[in-house]
Amino acid sequence: MDAGSKSSSSGPLHLVIFPWLAFGHLLPYLELAERVASRGHRVSFVSTPRNIARLPPVRPAATARVDLVALPLPRVDGLPDGAECTNDVPSGKFDLLWKAFDALAAPFAEFLGAACRDAGDGERRPDWIIADTFHHWAPLVALQHKVPCAMLLPSASMMVGWAIRSSEPAGASMFEVLGAVEERRMDMPCYEWEQKAALFVADGASGMSIMKRCSLAMERCTVAAMRSCPEWEPEAFQQVAAGLKKKNKPLIPLGLVPPSPDGGRRRAGSMSTDNSTMQWLDAQPAKSVVYVALGSEVPLRLEQVHELALGLELAGTRFLWALRKPAGVDAADDVLPPGYRERTNGHGHVAMGWVPQIAILAHAAVGAFLTHCGRNSLVEGLMFGNPLIMLPIFTDQGPNARLMEGNKVGLQVRRDDTDGSFDRHGVAAAVRAVMVEEETRRVFVANALRMQKIVTDKELHERYIDDFIQQLVSHVADSSCNIATPVPSSSS
Repeated sequence: MDAGSKSSSSGPLHLVIFPWLAFGHLLPYLELAERVASRGHRVSFVSTPRNIARLPPVRPAATARVDLVALPLPRVDGLPDGAECTNDVPSGKFDLLWKAFDALAAPFAEFLGAACRDAGDGERRPDWIIADTFHHWAPLVALQHKVPCAMLLPSASMMVGWAIRSSEPAGASMFEVLGAVEERRMDMPCYEWEQKAALFVADGASGMSIMKRCSLAMERCTVAAMRSCPEWEPEAFQQVAAGLKKKNKPLIPLGLVPPSPDGGRRRAGSMSTDNSTMQWLDAQPAKSVVYVALGSEVPLRLEQVHELALGLELAGTRFLWALRKPAGVDAADDVLPPGYRERTNGHGHVAMGWVPQIAILAHAAVGAFLTHCGRNSLVEGLMFGNPLIMLPIFTDQGPNARLMEGNKVGLQVRRDDTDGSFDRHGVAAAVRAVMVEEETRRVFVANALRMQKIVTDKELHERYIDDFIQQLVSHVADSSCNIATPVPSSSS
């Protein structure tokens, strides 16, 4: 049976997709929802009201089969009003977002119960819950209604790169499936090792560590899915798949779910882009501009913003910088070093508001991408064959950067091994190696174009979506479908 066709025995599937409360998760999984819906299946896409309101419109081909479900985020003392995603929350209040997120279990249970109870008259009860990495309570809710649950995993490179021996009871660490290591990997800087250790620390408000959340979700789910594929990260993907197989957890690749290359999508309610940004870019020579963007949530200190600015100036290349104002800085003019705009006028442009990233990366004037190496940004940058200047900050960005550096598509900015700081000279050296020095640039461009072929292979990624749906269909059709039994835990 073709994965996208209607099964005579079961009909189209009804999937419930519930991403983590961050737009780096919401947007790509909305793409996944649309790909599934375009094959005739129904998707209930779940988040909170303000997050739903900020999503881009569902594409016309999928509108009739994607239901946007807004569950109210429970109130938590100290959490700012309207804070419903990671981008809304000050860094010191993340534990309160976790607490509110855990309280979403109750409204999610009400939603799922109603969806199962009211099925009929053309409405199909949910066949699968597709829950993100941190939703440790979602498989328990699904189990109550005899609905299998798939867990969405982080990148394979992160899982392999951060594999550790847990101090938790056997099986409690998500990464134990990969073969534990007790010492820091030689290619992992000390500051990243310390970041990893923080994942095991229970936060004050919810009383649960990030790793505990991931591990419980892993133990309780029926299958695991990953927005990746062996073509993208061959060794790491196979290692994770082999480890999960030992736990009787199938790993289903989703492909990269690359965004539409038309550059037309954006979050609803985003500020209109300043036309001067694209006008400036239009006036630049081909392949002459470094596009600089570190995502919407990268917490650079003001002094590091200044070092990055001075490094771009020192490199002497043209640059377009999508700069987010650091926390604690009131005036936009205080973000940049004194006199910076005047000194770089003509060959540099700093945009402080929203910019159309995909349209910029597709522009003929862009010759390289200075990125924090978030998974979305890597896919978007390589979709247009741009070599990379890499400045990873936290979570999966370090492992992602090492994966890309291993593929020789660019170079990391030199960092202090202890605290992760960088200086203008390291920034300038990396920019010149990728943009100016002919011998190294030739290698990076050739390999970026090789990776571009993987990202833009539409047939490959559509086939992964088809195979994903086929495996879900097979589980539904199989009367012996394994719905995982929850692991007892005092912290659940």
